[in-house]
Amino acid sequence: MSLRQELLTSRAEATPIYVRLAAILREKVHQGEFAVGEALPSERDIAERMAVSRVTVRKAIDLLMREGVLSRRQGSGTYVAPRIEQPSSMLAGFSEDLRRRGLAAGSVWLEKATDLASPDEVIAFGFAVNTPVKRFRRIRTANGEPLALEHAVVPEAYLRDHNSVDSSLYAALALTGAKPVTGLQRVTASLATEEEAQHLGVPTGAAVLRIERRGYLADGTMVELTRSAYRGDRYDFVSELREI
Repeated sequence: MSLRQELLTSRAEATPIYVRLAAILREKVHQGEFAVGEALPSERDIAERMAVSRVTVRKAIDLLMREGVLSRRQGSGTYVAPRIEQPSSMLAGFSEDLRRRGLAAGSVWLEKATDLASPDEVIAFGFAVNTPVKRFRRIRTANGEPLALEHAVVPEAYLRDHNSVDSSLYAALALTGAKPVTGLQRVTASLATEEEAQHLGVPTGAAVLRIERRGYLADGTMVELTRSAYRGDRYDFVSELREI
């Protein structure tokens, strides 16, 4: 059955047409008929094929964008949005994780700097007061779309040159022999602040996952403290459960 036939079949229902159109498009995505990263036809093409107004098409697409099913790229079009599932037991850097999934990892750097550890960082790492650290703050992207706002802190003793970090912090730490081999990660649900929303391209108050990761060397030394805000409409954490 064509898209138009499906829509015509549903028009006898009381549900608004744009909601029915959104449901049909959503199902096509879930069935893989529109693949992740694939561009949808233009609003004009969809409107002509479905014999509805462009306003109806736009409202359906906006609904799916709010759900995280679709995303819009400036001057490019509307695409099926990637949704990332990360096993909570896996210790991997952002870049490595996305490459494994066939997605292009990117960064928009906001800060690379040498600084003194803040009071809470002194406590977390067990530092002496005024210990120097390297501070990294950036927007992490998947296929060019903002996915997370990340702030990482590493002791200067394990990473002398902050400019050595290009796309992957873990790759830079591996070169110094200080890549974490174990870690602890805490995930909490929250709402995006105004600044976070601006960087992530979501409304203020949108759902985010706040993730704090602490990375350790084999001897238990802590070498990484990363705090991130991930878009709740793009990222899922999954856990494998075993009977005890």
